[in-house]
Amino acid sequence: MGVNVYDENGHQYKVGDVFSNKIVEQPLVTERREVLSFPFGDAEMVQIAFAGIYIVYGDMMLYESKRLQWEITGEIDLVEMHFTLEGDGSMKNLLSGKEHHFKANQHNMHYIPVFAGTGQYGGRLDRYKFIEVHFTTRFFLELAKDSSPSLMEFAEKVAKGNEQDLSRENMPISFAMHQCLHDIMNVKVTGGLKLLFLQSKCIELLTLQAQMYEDAACASQTPSLIVKPGQDTESIHFAKDYLLQHAAQPPSLTELARVAGINEFKLKQGFKALYNNTVFGYLADYKLTQACDLLRASVPIKDVADRLGYSSVQHFNSAFSKKFGVPPGKLKDPLTKSP
Repeated sequence: MGVNVYDENGHQYKVGDVFSNKIVEQPLVTERREVLSFPFGDAEMVQIAFAGIYIVYGDMMLYESKRLQWEITGEIDLVEMHFTLEGDGSMKNLLSGKEHHFKANQHNMHYIPVFAGTGQYGGRLDRYKFIEVHFTTRFFLELAKDSSPSLMEFAEKVAKGNEQDLSRENMPISFAMHQCLHDIMNVKVTGGLKLLFLQSKCIELLTLQAQMYEDAACASQTPSLIVKPGQDTESIHFAKDYLLQHAAQPPSLTELARVAGINEFKLKQGFKALYNNTVFGYLADYKLTQACDLLRASVPIKDVADRLGYSSVQHFNSAFSKKFGVPPGKLKDPLTKSP
């Protein structure tokens, strides 16, 4: 399978060869890292394939074009879990007419048997960072057997070969998902243990995604839910983005509601319904996730506390210890812990 991209002037560029289904099915871990450079931007891509699972993650920076045309050639028989880490945009499949939207810190599951279409990238950032975990259709249908109702229903549609999304709207990436994605992108074990580790993390992600959809479906059936799809939902998504942009010096609930153009009651109720957390509970989880990444990058504890807006190192230590059960000074990458 190959991927071609066309810029706004119709110039064609070969992104590279994506692993074939034969390589994906092999019970060995195959990995490829590439740095790509085009007139319209640069990208770094990592592909990993093993035992019915194909992982690809990357970081794309656009300089000129914000609208690209994509063409996938050759075989494609995969169910995709898509996680957008930074940036936003949309992809339109011209073969089916279906459009998929992506926003930072959101995820969804897709089955797209054939694709040729356009990608539109926008927002405040020219950077688009993502990770996708794919299962071969055969493997996915096996995993979905006797699982959650939503996953089984989705699998029935996949088996018919129809293009599908698990959720009508994208869902927020939870703290547990962020940890899982971090483990996948920073795996340090090798050989057979690497295969088993990555396989377990990918299935864990599938479980987390299916459970979140089940929880969201139950919430949408709750009569007391007062947030209506449309403007209310968009206002809450905007409030979340604004909150994270000002994480070091967050606005008050009143200020956040005013900026988002929604009243406080709807903001609190809607945030809980959409993100399964309170406004400031979500912010706390986000900041502690950032803290883990900074600490693993050897940033001093005091600098981490200052950068994330904690009033003191003691306050940061207390919040971190309560969340993870260890003080920040004893944080270790879970992949390097001794058994």
